[in-house]
Amino acid sequence: MMEPVEIQDEEHEQILERVAAVDVAKASGMVCTRVPHESRPGRRVTKVWEVPATTNAIMELGEYLAGLEVQKVTLESTSDYWRPFYYLLEAAGLEVQLVNAREAKGVPGRPKSDKLDCVWQAKLTERGMLRPSFVPPAEIRQLRDYTRLRVDLTRERSRHAQRLEKLLEDALIKLSTVATDLMGVSGRAMVEALIGGERDPQVLAGLARGRLKVKHAALVQALTGRFDAHHGELARMLLDQYDALSAQITRLTARIEELIAAIPEARGVDASGATGPGAGEAPDAAVRSAIARLDEVPGIGRHGAQLIIAEVGLDMTRFPTAGHLASWAKLCPRTIQSGARSRGGKTGKGNPYLKGLLGEAAAAAAKTDTFLGERYRRIVKRRGKLKALVAVARSILVIIWHLLADPAATFCDLGAGYYASRISTDRKLKNHIRQIEALGFTVSLTKAA
Repeated sequence: MMEPVEIQDEEHEQILERVAAVDVAKASGMVCTRVPHESRPGRRVTKVWEVPATTNAIMELGEYLAGLEVQKVTLESTSDYWRPFYYLLEAAGLEVQLVNAREAKGVPGRPKSDKLDCVWQAKLTERGMLRPSFVPPAEIRQLRDYTRLRVDLTRERSRHAQRLEKLLEDALIKLSTVATDLMGVSGRAMVEALIGGERDPQVLAGLARGRLKVKHAALVQALTGRFDAHHGELARMLLDQYDALSAQITRLTARIEELIAAIPEARGVDASGATGPGAGEAPDAAVRSAIARLDEVPGIGRHGAQLIIAEVGLDMTRFPTAGHLASWAKLCPRTIQSGARSRGGKTGKGNPYLKGLLGEAAAAAAKTDTFLGERYRRIVKRRGKLKALVAVARSILVIIWHLLADPAATFCDLGAGYYASRISTDRKLKNHIRQIEALGFTVSLTKAA
């Protein structure tokens, strides 16, 4: 007989006596409570009723549940409708957990209704069978709203630049084939001149700055087109929208900097021992700030570091290991094992803002002469570009976990030669000799002087 293996229960896998669950909808929520029977030991009392999704009604619900001494309240993550219930019940001092709707589904083949759903969720809650989703604290949630809006506005600004390029193509202006950045100093000056009525390609090409000056002849050809008044009117609108979005993005960035500076856990310690806002930014700081330490990782800039903090928070006790964080971010395949057969499943969708940033960071790190760049180049040969990028993104996330879990930790690149330095020379020689002998040759080795 094989030795039995003990499996430790996770924190949420606890048997509870007093629980509640809310099946959330847009206008209301179906509430279910399960508490012990007062006079019949071992029996449960289940009550179900509907509560409007308004602030006063939810606050009244919170007082009622607190009076029942409910130990945990479960909410199903339905769109954004769960937010009022989560925020107000949490403010009432209750322990609230948000669960994935997929994990809280009823048993297949049984009737489906809001009343039955909330009863089923309450039963699962009291048996500890629901895994809570990650919901960051209030200050991180507020920061997340700003960073996500900045991402959305940046994408919208890029769309306006693309619309401007399509408009110039319609006017037979091929500026984007010569100028890399249409919204750069030179490109913007030429577009403004076109809107102002200038049509001479020579004059327009003379507005080039920097390295674009050497492409004067190509610019003259690209700026020869049929740009008329209606193109100018539309281009003016697009540029105004682009500038308005740029101003909003700048305003958001300043606000994000203020919010992060106000979080004590994100601050560092200066060489002088100061720990206030802005401390830890200098290279000689005793403890560098979270933003400064994340900024050292290849592929991650200051804006990226801000988004990472907004998405995963600063408290890494929510993720016991780096593997837990990678699993939550859906950057590792799901294990599927049955009998002697084991295979990897799909990674899943995960957090789109975090995965998008890590994908961009991995693509940038892949072009560097660093450990991460070498890791990409080794994997891409046998697994392809997409899987290599996911592997590098996971490596970056593991680095992020270690940096945030230990405020005194700093990033240290292992170098592009890390893998080569760990290769066994004898094993490498035997492999090469075996391959050459398989081709019918005899190998004799002489050590180089």
